[in-house]
Amino acid sequence: MIDDDDFKAFQEEMKGVKPLKTKKKVEVVKDKVPEPSLIHRRQMAVTVESGHDNHLTEEIIDLVHPLDVLDYRTDGVSLGVYRNLKRGQYPIDARLDLHRKKMVEARREVFQFIKDCQKYDVRSAIILHGKGELSEPKAFLKSCVNTWLKQIPEVLAFHTAQKHHGGVGALYVLIKKSERKKQENKIKYNKGRVE
Repeated sequence: MIDDDDFKAFQEEMKGVKPLKTKKKVEVVKDKVPEPSLIHRRQMAVTVESGHDNHLTEEIIDLVHPLDVLDYRTDGVSLGVYRNLKRGQYPIDARLDLHRKKMVEARREVFQFIKDCQKYDVRSAIILHGKGELSEPKAFLKSCVNTWLKQIPEVLAFHTAQKHHGGVGALYVLIKKSERKKQENKIKYNKGRVE
């Protein structure tokens, strides 16, 4: 409850104060350059419309350093599985070597490699991209692979390989099960269950 003396003191202090004039509508200023993710989505839409299967970007590449450790994990991958991948504890069932490849060729090969891995039920693979210490810009192919793998829904996780498998010049890749393999597992593990 406000005391009368306090209220009178407040009114005395506020004498001569005028309310601020405000604009009645909000002005929205849009950036002239769309954000990279929007550009990529637009490129993917155009690519899909033109009938191309490979949607990996050639223009928006997040550059990394030649000695950077790369890591990525989707929400569905448990920490234990990711830890095993990171340590190189899964058998390497397929290998892709991108040394001395041009970006366009590497883009095509990475996309096809992941598709083939899923088709043939390869769950763990390795991609040798090199460190790129001599490339211009530095680590360009490594940067491309880092960006592309995040754009492929079949890739569940990846991590820089252990030293004996290529270290910062290679990535372990964990690939989603094919639909056929998922169905086989359902049948296998649901046997004997009564519904």
